[in-house]
Amino acid sequence: MSNDLSPEEIARSHRWHAIECNNLAWELNEQSGRTPNQDEEMLNAAHASAFHWDRVGTELNHARAKMLLGQVHAALGDGKYAMMYAQQSYNYVTTHDSPDWEVAFAHAILAHAAYAAGDSDLHQEHYTRARELGGAIAEPQEQEIFFKTFDRLPEP
Repeated sequence: MSNDLSPEEIARSHRWHAIECNNLAWELNEQSGRTPNQDEEMLNAAHASAFHWDRVGTELNHARAKMLLGQVHAALGDGKYAMMYAQQSYNYVTTHDSPDWEVAFAHAILAHAAYAAGDSDLHQEHYTRARELGGAIAEPQEQEIFFKTFDRLPEP
């Protein structure tokens, strides 16, 4: 079977799929009372997004994909993978010139991952920091998006 697509078309397709899968996973993450099938769809969408970003994304796209993976695994109670992905994303975001909302998210996702992993001290530390940073997000729309996720996190 031959591939009739140009490298540019393939790259566009990867980018489109990465974005669509990312948006689907976040949408499902924000949904209350997901079914087991929706949990599986959320997990698959998050991993598919990361796969496509691996093909065409920047380091920042990869870090954001890992942030999503950390959140999804934490939401599903998988502490081991939640911590792995959340820590990788946190490390990138906090060592680069990242916007205020992204740093707040990195702390929030790490807090959620720590909760899923049963690390109450780390959960408390990053939950508190995420709440502080979230309250200081300059752009009101970005702050609203942040708290839409943060308010669903388990409190210490």
